[in-house]
Amino acid sequence: MAFLSKYLFRHTIQTILIVILFYTVGIGGIVLPITQSFFIALIPFALLSSFVLILLYHRSSKNRNEFVFFIFVFGLSYLIEVVGVNTHFPFGNYSYGSGLGVKVFGTPLMIGINWVMLVYCSASILERTGWGPVIQVLSASSLMVLYDLVLEHVAPKLEMWSWAGNSVPFQNYMAWFTLGISFHAFLKFMKIRTLNPVAPAIFICQFLFFITIMTFVK
Repeated sequence: MAFLSKYLFRHTIQTILIVILFYTVGIGGIVLPITQSFFIALIPFALLSSFVLILLYHRSSKNRNEFVFFIFVFGLSYLIEVVGVNTHFPFGNYSYGSGLGVKVFGTPLMIGINWVMLVYCSASILERTGWGPVIQVLSASSLMVLYDLVLEHVAPKLEMWSWAGNSVPFQNYMAWFTLGISFHAFLKFMKIRTLNPVAPAIFICQFLFFITIMTFVK
């Protein structure tokens, strides 16, 4: 793993170009009706691959804080999603489809990884600003809500999840912002650096991916 990470760091630009190509191909595959179902089935693989790439480019400080952070955010976010999909709190009345892969208690395991990835990537973008920690936490959390504003329009098209009455309640965005603040504050408290060279690229590619799907897939 260490050898692979060193190799990747020497080829960061090439990796980012591959990420861009990867998501561009995904857009084409989903926009075309003939390949749409196949590429939707690949969504869990795409998310997991992106997460593994982020881990490979993470500059580890080799302390257990990083392990605690990843496990904590994955576990707590997944638990909150399980509660949410079964009680409609805190997000609202929604249910998961098949687009995110294997589900336990009506909730795909991939959703926990997705929360970890979004928190990490948004933190990575804001850490580059040099702003104070409070502004970084608030700004990164707002960036996640902006991401979700687009994602909510796309999720039903990609069979990820859908809302009762096809209406996204305002409480969903408040829950995202609250959880974003909590997870980002925990990240700062644990003193974990996120100056990862590929994390911003993955976040931006995903965001543009969802905007394109929202625009061209009916």
